[in-house]
Amino acid sequence: MPNLRNAEKALRQNKKRAERNKVVKAEIHSLRVKARKLIDTKRVKEAAEVVRMIGKKLDKAVQRNVLKKNAVARYKSRLMKKINALAKA
Repeated sequence: MPNLRNAEKALRQNKKRAERNKVVKAEIHSLRVKARKLIDTKRVKEAAEVVRMIGKKLDKAVQRNVLKKNAVARYKSRLMKKINALAKA
């Protein structure tokens, strides 16, 4: 337990931010799972739409410092690689 008042406030802020970040990460995770399932079932249009949504969410997460820039770039790159391979086939 914090001893100082400013440490107590910092702890409260950290808890709020962690909860907010958890919601964002969970949403992104569920969308990524959905995209993977659509790619596996070879639904190109629906998968492309979901990947576009994921891209927006990931970019917003980077702006808010929820996720790191290079991690997001890696996620987006891998998803686009799968979508493009599916579109060609």
